[in-house]
Amino acid sequence: MALFKRRTAGKPGEWYYCLKHGTVEEGPQCRAADRFGPYGTREEAAHAMETAREREEEWREDPRWNDGAGDKGSGDKKA
Repeated sequence: MALFKRRTAGKPGEWYYCLKHGTVEEGPQCRAADRFGPYGTREEAAHAMETAREREEEWREDPRWNDGAGDKGSGDKKA
């Protein structure tokens, strides 16, 4: 049994945004639960939080996920 877990090796050209440190990193340096990515460019990774906010807003306004009950963010769909 291994005492230490192997970290995923980083690949040049893959960019991630670390949520814990608020930084852009090339190749995965922090654990998967603490990062967004991979992104194709450093610039895309730098805008990860903005992209996430835009996608969240699109999701909230999507009529397929909104039951019209005025309960924003509940995520419950009625059949």
